[in-house]
Amino acid sequence: MKRFNNILCVVTPGAGCKTALERAVTLAENNQASLTVIDVTERVTAGIGMPEGGPISADLQAAIVSAREQELDSLVEPYRQRINVQARVLIGTPFLEIIREILRNGHDLVIKTAERWDWQDRLFGSNDMHLLRKCPCPMWITLPEEKPNYRRIMAAVDFDPWLEGAGENDLNRLILELASSMALSDFAELHVVHAWEPMTETMIRVFSSDLSEEQIAANVNRERRDHQAQLERLTGRLRDWIGTEAYDYLLPRLYLCQGSARKEIPAQARRIDADLVVMGTVARTGLAGFFMGNTAETILNQIDCAVLAVKPPGFVTPVTLEG
Repeated sequence: MKRFNNILCVVTPGAGCKTALERAVTLAENNQASLTVIDVTERVTAGIGMPEGGPISADLQAAIVSAREQELDSLVEPYRQRINVQARVLIGTPFLEIIREILRNGHDLVIKTAERWDWQDRLFGSNDMHLLRKCPCPMWITLPEEKPNYRRIMAAVDFDPWLEGAGENDLNRLILELASSMALSDFAELHVVHAWEPMTETMIRVFSSDLSEEQIAANVNRERRDHQAQLERLTGRLRDWIGTEAYDYLLPRLYLCQGSARKEIPAQARRIDADLVVMGTVARTGLAGFFMGNTAETILNQIDCAVLAVKPPGFVTPVTLEG
């Protein structure tokens, strides 16, 4: 499935970015998309005896950029026989310049290697988390060293089964279509997970303490069936979205996990040994400055595999071209 037209790959030469670049090139080929590869270097700030913007700092900045451009050209040169690749070095705060590049040139996917820090338990560094919160297009963060092809891809969907058509919202559809596309491209298994918490149990225990345990259990089971039915309806719609042939090839595996999403989603990713998790990071649309929710951030801080994070249509990044 051709999903992307204008791919951006962010690299730092010598920092384990080869896998991300190779994936970006292959994806651009398969989608007949344009590919831009960038590196971002921090702006040189004035030191003791070195005035801001003076000739010494300007020369130093130019030398750094020139060296990074040479490294970047060497990195992308082997791929120029396959596709047309644009490469350039940007100056500034990495996450800001990456988002501004997206805003200027309309990229519809960003691929970047995770900034794994040895002294942290978390996979994603500061720039990664800023991008996961604020990047206006899908953000694919790969591991510094990972398999050339994924074996298991997990799509995490969320919905309220009592809202009409809630499971078929634009965000769930985007998550499932992207996960399906990746699974088809890599000949990988597709796993779809939905985590739910029994709301009726809590309400009954608070407001109707005279009910028996059997009655409470019956209500929880009824709620579980509602979630299961909605999950099956949603994946049934996936057949319509990607086509019967693709769906029958994938035959997605479904998981209904009872418990908090912030606990169950990363736990399920570990149980199936997922190579990639596709998930949303914002639940509401059209709210400028509404960043990633606490649940999504907690999940991401527990994941130790590649992530493809998406925003719902209408998300507005708080980053602007000015500033």
